[in-house]
Amino acid sequence: MKVLVIDREWDGRRLIRFMPRALPSASMGQIRKFLRLGRVKVCGKKADGETILHAGDEVAMYVEDEYFVKPEREDPFYSKIRPKLTVLYEDEHVMLLDKRAGVICHPDEGEKVNTLLTHAQAYLYQKGEWRPGSSFAPALCNRIDRFTSGIVILAKDAETLRAMDEKIRTREVQKYYLCIVHGRMKYPEGTLRHFLLKKPDEKKTRVLHKAEPGAKEAVTYYQAIDERGGLTLCECLLGTGRTHQIRAQFAAIGHALLGDNQYGKVRQNEAYPSVRGQALCAYRLIFDFEDVPQCLAGVNGRTFQVRDVPFVREFFPDVVIPQPDEGGER
Repeated sequence: MKVLVIDREWDGRRLIRFMPRALPSASMGQIRKFLRLGRVKVCGKKADGETILHAGDEVAMYVEDEYFVKPEREDPFYSKIRPKLTVLYEDEHVMLLDKRAGVICHPDEGEKVNTLLTHAQAYLYQKGEWRPGSSFAPALCNRIDRFTSGIVILAKDAETLRAMDEKIRTREVQKYYLCIVHGRMKYPEGTLRHFLLKKPDEKKTRVLHKAEPGAKEAVTYYQAIDERGGLTLCECLLGTGRTHQIRAQFAAIGHALLGDNQYGKVRQNEAYPSVRGQALCAYRLIFDFEDVPQCLAGVNGRTFQVRDVPFVREFFPDVVIPQPDEGGER
């Protein structure tokens, strides 16, 4: 046990901000656990992360001595990375990241360093909010394809990961996409309903018109925003979240995404040499929860949106995408 006295530097600030300074060898996940278990007291009373400190307060921490000692060695991997991130939003539990097209979400056999997750973990490590070897490593709550750009959610702790996964599963996170498809849509708006079958040994998702064993229903709501030069800009709202859902469904109705050689036609895309990968962006998230866990209170009731979609700017320069009142790049 150790007792620290708050000085003027920390007067008026929250306890959760002070704790990493007091326990330099503890991760934020461990710090939150200590608070939850009542192992941190301010002036003799149990405190939580939102407790406001005042000069002269005594903070008693009933934790092992090892957490009070600053690690002598930096992690050789995460300390050398220069994080390249566009952070749309961040609080103590959640980060919203705008992933660039061409960046993969998770490390794989071919790439360990230049991934969204690796750079996010390096960012948090260098801020002192996480250290390798902790019981929990910051994790992505959703993922998008390598050449799909847009918003990816990161959880900083296990509680947030579980809570956000549940909200995504119950469709309390609305996911909007922008895409460019070949051709002119017969109907300016509509609903795509299919059954998708993705087998582990197959790269492509099969689109079926009736249910079959192993197939899952896929629902995509779309609206055509503009059309020119044989291309149509569409906004999509996911009714379900299946692998390659938008790409497979639009291709199935004869309107493959621009640049998508996997589900579309290579020859058709060759006329657009500047496009590398499918023109698809997860551009907007709306968080609307029925029950709000404390760890997700910062995003509930809010809309977040990317500031720029390069393929829209290139092919539909006159289209202005309205921005929400809050959120956005920083």
